[in-house]
Amino acid sequence: MSQKVTRRQFLNYSLMGVGSFMAAGMILPMGRFALDPLFQDQAEGSMITTSVRAEEITEEPVKVDFSFDQQDAWYESEVTDFAWVYRDGDDIIALSPVCKHLGCTVTWAGDNANPNRFFCPCHNGLYEKSGQNVPGTPPRGPLDQFDVGTSDGYITIGERFANEIV
Repeated sequence: MSQKVTRRQFLNYSLMGVGSFMAAGMILPMGRFALDPLFQDQAEGSMITTSVRAEEITEEPVKVDFSFDQQDAWYESEVTDFAWVYRDGDDIIALSPVCKHLGCTVTWAGDNANPNRFFCPCHNGLYEKSGQNVPGTPPRGPLDQFDVGTSDGYITIGERFANEIV
């Protein structure tokens, strides 16, 4: 004996099916968005190897260029940056070239009146060799540091962080 489906039951089944399909269409992308980081490959390392050998680094800061791939949404580009690197005893120090006042690029010994300091040409800002800002000049804080190391005799540059040597 077959059961008859009433119009009301048919309408309920149809609306439940369509509603379930629409809910799944909204929930599945949200679930994928939440779980996607778990399925991403992790970076092998955050240190970037440069072309400068560690034994070439002296107590005089030198400009060390490095480049890395950066991905912004769907656009991937190669970014070139640099750090001021010098030796302090047995330690190798890498400082960011970005002025803390307005983000201009600082140079080592760029001012003839201050040959042993970093100089920001935007507003005549000065930094000591350690990255400490000179009182009375525009910079509001010390230059940032980079994590630095060596790999196969070459300098490696890592993440930027707040200056810890001043």
